[in-house]
Amino acid sequence: MEFNEFFVSGMRLLAAGLAMVGTIGAGLGIGLAGSGAVQGIARNPDAAGTIQVNMILAAAFAEAVAIYSLLVALVLVFAAG
Repeated sequence: MEFNEFFVSGMRLLAAGLAMVGTIGAGLGIGLAGSGAVQGIARNPDAAGTIQVNMILAAAFAEAVAIYSLLVALVLVFAAG
């Protein structure tokens, strides 16, 4: 079976779309971190500063996964092939 240009291009775009599946986990992680932070601040308003700093740090680590997925997808779309 000979692979033509359109098939390879389509598979490259499909792979880029599948690479973005990694952002689902990042979105869920950030949502859960935010939810936990709001509940923690509601229970203990005096610890709001510490909770907020920890939530922002957790969101940054979770967002790193989404950024890596985006970079892989961009490489597949623009640099590969």
